[in-house]
Amino acid sequence: MNAPEGFFLPDTQASHDHRNIFINRVGVKSVTYPVRVGDEEGVGQPTIARFDMTVSLPGHVKGTHMSRFLEILESFNGHYSARTLPGLLETMVKHLDAGEGRVDLHFPYFLRKAAPVSGVESLLDYQVTLSGEFAAGAHQTAIRVTVPVTSLCPCSKAISEYGAHNQRSHVTIEVRLRAPMEIRELIRIAEREASCELYGLLKRPDEKFVTERAYDNPKFVEDLVRDIAAALDADDRVAGFLVESENFESIHNHSAYARIERSTQH
Repeated sequence: MNAPEGFFLPDTQASHDHRNIFINRVGVKSVTYPVRVGDEEGVGQPTIARFDMTVSLPGHVKGTHMSRFLEILESFNGHYSARTLPGLLETMVKHLDAGEGRVDLHFPYFLRKAAPVSGVESLLDYQVTLSGEFAAGAHQTAIRVTVPVTSLCPCSKAISEYGAHNQRSHVTIEVRLRAPMEIRELIRIAEREASCELYGLLKRPDEKFVTERAYDNPKFVEDLVRDIAAALDADDRVAGFLVESENFESIHNHSAYARIERSTQH
């Protein structure tokens, strides 16, 4: 219902706050929204994203305008990638009269993969976070992917007359970018450096292939993160990165874990 003509609605959020304490981040979290993400052709893959959107707030201002975050989502073109996120950030900090801002999108991302022998196709899902931050007049974009892979233990292979223990592993890669990068590129790096990649659907000839592929390509958790780190170090688009792997051990009731961080590329 509209206010009667001449009736004044006070803007309490914009009023003065006597405590004068700066707030680093204030905004909305866990906003679920349909989007299109990634894709080199600029079309994007449809998915459902969970948004966290925050801005800084000067100490003398009582509150930010929460409804404006949703207005921004409604007005944006709905396609999100490392290329388009800076535009959303600029719109957000301008619309909310803020000096700094951050947006995080968490979503499932799917790749259609062909099995290595039969060629049968199926989808495999990956968890992705696309992040953008605007501070001190500059943009910073980051991509985080969690990629399920197979790892096979070199020690088990070396000491056993037949077989070797293997397990599913979760590789997480987070890169801070100098230039745009596609989500699928990071996924491919993780899969390429693993003992073997995973597939949604395999026939018997495919199962034989992936079993033998892993056996011929054993890797400790340390090998896995080092090989991925080397690939990222060689990419000029990457300003810094985090790589971690958790191997869900098949012969222990605990995981093996390793992590490498680089604040800036060498």
